[in-house]
Amino acid sequence: MSRAAGGVDVTRTAVLAHIGAQGPTSRADLARSLDVSSALITQLTKQLIADGLLEELEQVPSQGGRPARLLGLTSAAGNAVGVKVVADHVTLVEVGIDGEVARAATEAYDAFAPDALTRLSQLVGQFLAGTDRPLLGIGVGLPGNVDVPSRGVVDSSQLRWSQYPVGPTLRRDHGLPVLVENNVNALTLAQTLYGQGRHHETFLVVTLGTGIGGGLVAEGTVLRGGSGSAGQIGHVPVEPDGPVCQCGNEGCLEALIGEQALLTTARARGVLAADDPIEVLHARATDGDEGARAVLAEAGRLLGRTLAGIVNVLDPELLILLGEGVAGWPHWATGFDPAFRRGLLPHLRGLEVSVEQWQDDRWAQGAACLVLATPFETDGRSGEQGRLVRQRLVDQTAAGGRR
Repeated sequence: MSRAAGGVDVTRTAVLAHIGAQGPTSRADLARSLDVSSALITQLTKQLIADGLLEELEQVPSQGGRPARLLGLTSAAGNAVGVKVVADHVTLVEVGIDGEVARAATEAYDAFAPDALTRLSQLVGQFLAGTDRPLLGIGVGLPGNVDVPSRGVVDSSQLRWSQYPVGPTLRRDHGLPVLVENNVNALTLAQTLYGQGRHHETFLVVTLGTGIGGGLVAEGTVLRGGSGSAGQIGHVPVEPDGPVCQCGNEGCLEALIGEQALLTTARARGVLAADDPIEVLHARATDGDEGARAVLAEAGRLLGRTLAGIVNVLDPELLILLGEGVAGWPHWATGFDPAFRRGLLPHLRGLEVSVEQWQDDRWAQGAACLVLATPFETDGRSGEQGRLVRQRLVDQTAAGGRR
């Protein structure tokens, strides 16, 4: 049965992702690989051929009956640009409709500068100039709240942005559709389309790094919440009268185990010097420093107990942990694993937990997925920007991929 993620037909996207990653394949092999019926694959591939996204290639011998035709991506499907924004750098990627990253770049950036939005647009323009493929649009993922992805006005305590018109500015400067979303929601969508999440109806993504983020897929849909800020796991109140969080509240999980909190704790205990970065803490833990190991194990225990409560409420089929912070995960895990399992309801203690190795461009790939998922929407959530993406797809396909 086809699933929807925020109104996205995931099975159609999964067909494109599979063919993009594995190369041309038959309908029968698609049905087996995606674990769906042959009748559904026949229906979906017929639609994708009619949309100009797939084409029939040569015939190959089958194990019985008439020869099978291979299906391949057309050259006119179009790419998307994804932009990951954090306080000190921007990562940009160009991604095909199969989810594969064609090229990537990372540039230094100062989100606190008065001209931060102008500089962001300049970096995007420089990256756009390097493509030789038709583009469907630009997706932007950043830490903070986004009113509506198709509008793209941002409030972010991490970036110190209030009502920043990211979407309107990039649309005006570059003449492309632009969708903007909280970075963890975008990353969660990428998991739904191209990652482990495509095999699950309900799962939870938790990111460890500068902050602690969360994204939830329930029955195939990425949940945004009433204001677009669902999944703020880092702002679960944990410790009464605890340290002040960047959000202004006291004792948030992020204020206790986010990257800056870990550094503060390690420095106060004499484990790190004043200017040592988080990588030194990880390295010392790996080298056997008991003080460094204790800092990370304590963080793991607090994370485990907090996530156990969230899992008990949400009942996901899978928990995915990823982000820059997983570089030190073996040391987090000594505290996380027992605290997490003890805190779960008995029937949930067998929950699968997947810890993914981190690559920085995954955030930007998630942002690109905001655009790449749009042609398969069933509920029109992307609004006018989604309509423009779909129109570009139709126009580029009709033009044979010429820009």
